[in-house]
Amino acid sequence: MWPTVGAGLHLLSLAYAGTVARATLPAMTEIPASPEPTAQPSVRELAEIPAVEIITRAAVMLMSAAAEKLGLSATDPDDSPHRDLDEARRLITALAGLVTASAEYLGPHAGPVRDGLKSLQLAFRESSAAPDEPGQGPGEKYTGPVW
Repeated sequence: MWPTVGAGLHLLSLAYAGTVARATLPAMTEIPASPEPTAQPSVRELAEIPAVEIITRAAVMLMSAAAEKLGLSATDPDDSPHRDLDEARRLITALAGLVTASAEYLGPHAGPVRDGLKSLQLAFRESSAAPDEPGQGPGEKYTGPVW
């Protein structure tokens, strides 16, 4: 089981075996605790991991971080102590660049990843006191205007 750090949102459910559907920075960088004290942790060589899995994990991490910065893990996003729209803008823009550049490699994962990105872009627009003009929001220079 993954360590319980942060709320982590289920923005993306992937069918690809071994791909994380819920990501937090510690969960992506630390080896999970083993239920048996004598069991050796399973370690995968980076060279053995398919590119689609690495790209998808990076996208999930960016989505989760952006959702946290939008305050979406809190009951009331406006009161979230983690809310930071400037940081959310940067993360969403990075995600849009990754998704746009790698869409052809994601196969069946491209649609859900794009949907997650669009949801974050819309949530950003709704969270902003003065929403950006269409086409000027986070990542929209890569994705086009989001409505």
